[in-house]
Amino acid sequence: MQSNITWQRAPFSDLSAAQLYAILKVRSEVFVLEQNCVYQDIDGLDLTCLHLVGWTDDQQVAAYLRVVPPGLKYEEVSLGRVVSSNAVRGTGIGKQLLAHGMKLIEKNYPGKPVRIQAQSYLENFYQSFGFVTVSDVLMEDGIPHFMMLKSTS
Repeated sequence: MQSNITWQRAPFSDLSAAQLYAILKVRSEVFVLEQNCVYQDIDGLDLTCLHLVGWTDDQQVAAYLRVVPPGLKYEEVSLGRVVSSNAVRGTGIGKQLLAHGMKLIEKNYPGKPVRIQAQSYLENFYQSFGFVTVSDVLMEDGIPHFMMLKSTS
């Protein structure tokens, strides 16, 4: 399925209602239902973020992340709501998503450091993209996380 992914990069205002619905649906399926986390996903940040969506041929969300501008959540630019749908996990879609996300950041925020709060089981994955762990384990919604930073070097 991953070879048939179409990547869309868009500010919130360019997302259609149907696209936004599909994005919020996959975020809810993964973060709320699969990970059993009751939290406020719609946090007001989406309005000023850039959105990266990997669409399947039948217009389902395969993978998604948002790029949070510097100063909005952290001092640095940030990646958030990084998710791949259950249907495509294990296909390499996560690597494609992060590679596209880092290119999007470099295009829009050249030379800026990037901060993420990563689930601890993904620490090695993010390290492979140059992120460095900069915190002890943080518990969020009962899931261990690390704060990670990618510098501009």
